[in-house]
Amino acid sequence: MPGLLEKAEALRALHKGPRLLVLANVWDCASARIVAKAGFPALATSSAAVAYVLGYPDGQRISRDEMLEMVGRIVRSVELPVSADVEAGYGETAEAAAQTARAVLAAGAVGINLEDTADDGRLLPLDAQVQRIRVARSAAQPLVINARTDVFGVEGFSDPDRMAEAVRRANAYLAAGADCAFVPWVIDRDRIATLVRDVKGPLNVLISPKSPPLAELEKLGVRRASVGSAIARAVYGLTATIARELRDSGTYGSLGQGAIPYAEMQQLLA
Repeated sequence: MPGLLEKAEALRALHKGPRLLVLANVWDCASARIVAKAGFPALATSSAAVAYVLGYPDGQRISRDEMLEMVGRIVRSVELPVSADVEAGYGETAEAAAQTARAVLAAGAVGINLEDTADDGRLLPLDAQVQRIRVARSAAQPLVINARTDVFGVEGFSDPDRMAEAVRRANAYLAAGADCAFVPWVIDRDRIATLVRDVKGPLNVLISPKSPPLAELEKLGVRRASVGSAIARAVYGLTATIARELRDSGTYGSLGQGAIPYAEMQQLLA
């Protein structure tokens, strides 16, 4: 089985092309095995989806230990490189980011998502987030850092200012040692093209049904595309559909919508 350094180098190389790195984010061992079996070269967790499994809403309500206990389980269930979404690192200080980065490596993951949003929803000061990335880089050298800026998810910016601030933060994070800049909530082709042009390093976008197709994102120059909690929420949506059908009509048709047979699940997790 590949070691941490080998996995980290493999994950880092996937950000350099020539193909777009597509990540179907997972949240437990079963989802990790399913996505790995589908042929993806690497896995990434969704912090929101892991939180949902353990009964928390998104937004750093789950503890670092609980999040990384699940990350460790996922890592041990597959041989692929795993990147861990650890929100904003469970603390606003540089030392909190360093502790989380070290804990991610200890759990066996070789990548990390690190956000720049505080618990109260505001953006952390740019200088503070740059220092957090530098310290995390130093504390966990092999780790592939995907530095996320939530400029498009907060209030207080006009459209031109929002784009300029996203580019400013993305480039500052890359200069501080991040391997990739993550700018979620941008689905417009022109805005994505602007980010690709102005961000001086690999760009990660969050995809949704309204996003351009993967082939177009790749052509635009996007290097990483992830789905976040969308797969998990789709699964929960199907759960709600099944529950309503059972309650309202007493029928079971939706139980068969894409269901993996019992024997196949047993074999998958054996």
